[in-house]
Amino acid sequence: MKILIVGGGGREHAIAWKVSQSPKAEKIYCAPGNAGIAQVAECVPIGVMEFDRLVAFAKENDIGLTIVAPDDPLAAGAVDAFEAAGLRAFGPRKNAAILEGSKAFSKDLMKKYGIPTAAYETFDSAEAALAYLEQAKMPIVLKADGLALGKGVLICNTREEAREGVGALMLDKQFGAAGNRIVIEEFMTGREVSVLTFVDGKNIRVMASAQDHKRAKDGDQGLNTGGMGTFSPSPFYTDEVDRYCREHIYQPTVDAMRAEGREFKGVIFFGLMLTSDGPKVLEYNARFGDPETQVVLPRMKNDIVEVFEACIDGTLNQVELEFADNAAVCVVLASDGYPEHYEKGYRITGLEKFEDKDKYYVFHAGSKFDQEGNIVTNGGRVLGVTALGEDLKAARANAYGATEWVEFGNKYMRHDIGKAIDEA
Repeated sequence: MKILIVGGGGREHAIAWKVSQSPKAEKIYCAPGNAGIAQVAECVPIGVMEFDRLVAFAKENDIGLTIVAPDDPLAAGAVDAFEAAGLRAFGPRKNAAILEGSKAFSKDLMKKYGIPTAAYETFDSAEAALAYLEQAKMPIVLKADGLALGKGVLICNTREEAREGVGALMLDKQFGAAGNRIVIEEFMTGREVSVLTFVDGKNIRVMASAQDHKRAKDGDQGLNTGGMGTFSPSPFYTDEVDRYCREHIYQPTVDAMRAEGREFKGVIFFGLMLTSDGPKVLEYNARFGDPETQVVLPRMKNDIVEVFEACIDGTLNQVELEFADNAAVCVVLASDGYPEHYEKGYRITGLEKFEDKDKYYVFHAGSKFDQEGNIVTNGGRVLGVTALGEDLKAARANAYGATEWVEFGNKYMRHDIGKAIDEA
């Protein structure tokens, strides 16, 4: 069948690469795609929010399956638009994508259905939020209610930082309308783990665990980013933790959404904190994580198109996910200055060194072709260099070795991705 992938980042490149391995994939399109995705799919110059054009393209090109990958189009109803036109699409409908689209909704859902998470309060006015902070325990976490490119979370160590954070979110609108409402929640301590799951409305299948590194600089210093690297599996996600989460978090979330009339089909990303009181939910995402996808999918043995179709058809109970008994590490090569100010348009060299290499991958997040046909930087996060290994230490050594194969003008990366594995 012909398959359309909506999106143009590292997550979408990893999905396109995995889809290209399926015997069911006759031809792959990606809208808008990037220079790396162009190696496995035909890129189409249509934006992710141009639903009418995307649907028209799918109809004109006899697309059998559309995969909507980013958060914004999911929250705005992209899947609904495809379904209304009689087309098959993978991803949650708008009324289910609210699980990520509104932090307040997801916190209220967890509270109502007894799913473990941090204590919290929701505020629609800066005045009320500031008043609450005067008696709140520090440190504390502020979250923009809406979508903010994975950056709308502020960890505040002092009351002054918290006051400034409320101002940035609600008054200065640092993340636009996403900060019209905020959630203030208790600061939890423990190991963070990311777990991606496939969901068909009733059934859930758990993928391999991963751990992301959000901060821009080594030692988890600097500003929050969309993710500077990740590894899989997490040594802290034990069989005991897995059993607890399946019983108290994963299935209850799927059941809660169904009970609310918001049947969820697609991928639920569970951001977990392994606290001294047990695992708790930090956040939900209603799609594949980025860059977690870049370490989870290379380890997955299944035909991903078959899994997508099982989610749509409600037959996920007939699927058993299989993952290789190995490890993966992804190091993000970014533009120096990300996530604030950075320059684009630098030529990228060395990409050919990944060709025909087993266990080494380079997933493009922000790249494009210039007028001469060269691949140049086109974003804050440019590439995700991923490598497999027999264990996490081997995968980490392989990934950092492979980062040296690639060069561009203002190349920047963290040097401690997966360092926690050395302490496990």
